Amino acid sequence: MTESQVPVSDGGAGPVHPETAAVLGGRTDGEASLAPVLYPTSTFSFDSFDEGRRLATAHAPERFYSRYGNPTINAFENTIADLEGAEAARAFSSGMGAISAVILGLCSSGDHVVAQNHLYAGTQLFFQTVCPRMGIDVTFVDGTVPGAFAEAVIPGRTMLVFAETPANPRLDLVDLDDLGSIVGALTVVDSTFATPMVQNPLAHGVDLVLHSATKGIAGANDATLGVVAGSQELISWLWGFATLHGANASPYDAYNAHRGLRTLGARLRQQSETAAALAEFLEGCGEVSEVRYPGLSSHPQHELALRQMRSMGGLLTFDLIGGSEAGKRFVEATSIARQATSLGGPETLICHSATTTHVSLTSEELAAAGIGEGTVRVSCGLEHVDDLVNDIARAIAATEV
Repeated sequence: MTESQVPVSDGGAGPVHPETAAVLGGRTDGEASLAPVLYPTSTFSFDSFDEGRRLATAHAPERFYSRYGNPTINAFENTIADLEGAEAARAFSSGMGAISAVILGLCSSGDHVVAQNHLYAGTQLFFQTVCPRMGIDVTFVDGTVPGAFAEAVIPGRTMLVFAETPANPRLDLVDLDDLGSIVGALTVVDSTFATPMVQNPLAHGVDLVLHSATKGIAGANDATLGVVAGSQELISWLWGFATLHGANASPYDAYNAHRGLRTLGARLRQQSETAAALAEFLEGCGEVSEVRYPGLSSHPQHELALRQMRSMGGLLTFDLIGGSEAGKRFVEATSIARQATSLGGPETLICHSATTTHVSLTSEELAAAGIGEGTVRVSCGLEHVDDLVNDIARAIAATEV
């Protein structure tokens, strides 16, 4: 098996590349339907007293009650597990549902968590507000500094080390080998920006990988769900918590996300090519002070990106010299790119980070995260690259006073 191949749980194909695994994964033996099969039911009937008891006490039965399991959801989970090289996966109703289940499902009062200070603001807010209420202490570190996570681990107290790479919105990277080498605590990576096509944290020794599958995995802005993958032991533990936590994936959303997985490789190739071209264009714009894209040699962690990412992804971030007024003028001047806070879909989406995705942060926290008043995040879609570059160029011209 080569470094870029992954095992497939069924079908007899053996190790294949991720694009192939996305097409083959999650198919039930003997099922002739090429499309994922939708089981929209909330519950399933059973034939006997004994069968009811068996299902009620079984681990992850897929035909008892959809909070416990559902064939449509399980098929999606199995494909994610294949793509991540994991033993199992568990889907949730959103990315934050997955994040909160991991933290609350694994940590108890008195435990300690180490997290990086460059995070999606919703995750950061959870660490800052919910965790203290539960008696869970959190230490924030600069995840771009080698050894920073390990140095913050408190032996006997630290339960979880949480990283996000590439990080929202400035695409800072965490060294996955460095993270995976930590002992004495469970390691978790939010790999939403990468998707399983770009990197596989478990292959670097990380314990759990999670995604907001709402984004690039589903890929059409028509599903809201999250997913966590890892060892059977950890996912089984999280399954037990999830049935009580209740933030379970909808069969409809799992169906749409599973369908989206089939084309993830092709979509990501075009989005990455567009992002690279747009990043190079923006680097030549006098109105732009900095462009962040892992594929650029100017990215401070470009060499790390080349080492642990199969492609550089479809997202980039840049800073307009004119600050908030320039940011406002820019996002209101595009006609092809649309203002929205999601990513990974067919439409190019732009957002002014300080007033949307990270609006909950204080000015000090924004500064610590490197988010300025002119910071704009771009999720490249499937439009023709020339049309998008021209659209961005017109919008940048509109920022001139």
